[in-house]
Amino acid sequence: MNSYIIASTRKDAGKTSLLVGIARATGKRFGYLKPLGDRFLYRKKRLWDYDAALLVKLFGLDEEPEAVSIGFDHSKLRYMYDRDSITAKLNELIGMVGKDKDALYIECGKGLAFGASVYLDPLTISKATGLKVVIVAGGEENEIADDLAFLKRFVSAEEAHVGGVIINKVKKPDDFKETHLEEIEQLGIPVFGIVPYEPELTTLSVSTVADKLFARVIAGEGGLNRTIRNVLVGAMSVGSVLANPLFNKPDKLIITPGDRSDMILAALDAGGTSCILLTNNIVPPANVITRATEQGVPILLVPHDTYTTAMQVDRLEPLLTPEDTDKVALLTRLVIDNIDLNALGAL
Repeated sequence: MNSYIIASTRKDAGKTSLLVGIARATGKRFGYLKPLGDRFLYRKKRLWDYDAALLVKLFGLDEEPEAVSIGFDHSKLRYMYDRDSITAKLNELIGMVGKDKDALYIECGKGLAFGASVYLDPLTISKATGLKVVIVAGGEENEIADDLAFLKRFVSAEEAHVGGVIINKVKKPDDFKETHLEEIEQLGIPVFGIVPYEPELTTLSVSTVADKLFARVIAGEGGLNRTIRNVLVGAMSVGSVLANPLFNKPDKLIITPGDRSDMILAALDAGGTSCILLTNNIVPPANVITRATEQGVPILLVPHDTYTTAMQVDRLEPLLTPEDTDKVALLTRLVIDNIDLNALGAL
């Protein structure tokens, strides 16, 4: 059975998305574990890890999302387990989800140190199970080089079986290879692939914004699957916003107070508006809602002021969802074109 641990050097390196692409590209029947959850999702009065729920739903895995994680809360895990017992629990889960499978993927949390206090960081899991770690490195070019050099210099081979690295979200792959690849290879860390940055993977869906902001959908519910590529705060006069080049771009989200009917109608007339996000819990007049409904443009309503709402939108992570079929297809192509799947399959 092809089994390995997948980890990342930093938060938002893209390991879950790459794992989705790898699983789709290889087509293997696989088991999946996320021993320590780090993205909480409360559904049906149960606590799930978001990544676990995504993999379970996307690939129709046998286990329920909460069954592939040992826990979420560090203090609770420290109370319930010591090193031996948590290792025993981990091996029990490995036996359960890996039964009759072609592959087993164990995904760790945000960063190499995450979970170390409860023995669920990737390097400790590697030592306990003997499985190799595939590290996804992302960030600026020099950060990637620093992270890998630090890992090689200060982590002994006896403590962690690093199988290799996938370098992700590289904006200039050719320049990176010329500048850093030889240096990384001299560290003795196999490079399984260099995956280019793809802006399309950073877009948000309207449904994601609605869910994360706990927004009320007051119009255009049928358009919740629309994509957002540009965000504009409509707090100025209509004349000023019409002069803004961003206002004429497609797939835009307009954030504006609910009493700005002029701004809402301008956004609808401009075309290319994916969503209008209204602040301060102010519901616009019925004729405005009707216009948006006729055009299939969702109007979302939140209680916060415009500045707070804009900051919340800015902090949203463009997480993959089961409905993102185009993104899954793109990830699969990126994996096939840029990652040595034969080398991964030999781990």
